[in-house]
Amino acid sequence: MIDQNALPKHIGIIMDGNGRWAKKRGLPRKFGHRTGANTFRTIARYANQIGLQYMTMYVFSTENWVRPQDEIDGIIKILRNYLDEMDDYIEENIRVRFLGDLTVFDEDIQQKMKRAVNTSASSTGLTLNLAINYGGRAEIAMAARKLAQKAVSGEISPDDIDEKMIEENLYTAADPPVDLIIRPSGEYRLSNFLVWQSAYAEFVFMDNILWPDFKPADLDAALEEYSRRNRRFGGI
Repeated sequence: MIDQNALPKHIGIIMDGNGRWAKKRGLPRKFGHRTGANTFRTIARYANQIGLQYMTMYVFSTENWVRPQDEIDGIIKILRNYLDEMDDYIEENIRVRFLGDLTVFDEDIQQKMKRAVNTSASSTGLTLNLAINYGGRAEIAMAARKLAQKAVSGEISPDDIDEKMIEENLYTAADPPVDLIIRPSGEYRLSNFLVWQSAYAEFVFMDNILWPDFKPADLDAALEEYSRRNRRFGGI
């Protein structure tokens, strides 16, 4: 049973280990991403069922473009297929959004993203953020540029800029801060994910699980661990 009062409002998941999962099985890395995409679908639906409000999934970072082209092409193909399934999420009352610089993608992908955002906008269940071509530092730089332009045009004074104003210009402006970051695969770093938003997040790292093997029970375990944390936010 899930204690609704103990649930974090916003969790972030770094879906790590797809390539290693495939390599362990003697398969090309793109097969790991394909299986990882199925895991993503399962976890997103489960998160909605148990009442999570916001979940941000790290799909593809600004640094991932240096990977082999065959692997990138496979990820883009998976993305296209996923976008074609968006109506299923809308039927399940999931609101979908995309974080990152989306202008790098082909026009058909951008249009599918816009359609998914618009058609799911009135959903009241889980808000599912997909961080694609996303980097936390790039996001902060984007917010800084927006504020600099407003200062140059005279809309604001540089002295007016505070943390709240920066937050209002991030991709996640409408979302609460991140309470919990989950990362399977044995890595212990943020990898430029939600750098600003996770300032006071709790972290749960899972050594023995690669993302394609991640199950709802593993999410439950992370949520249980979170419920045991004493969050003081700088207090005593």
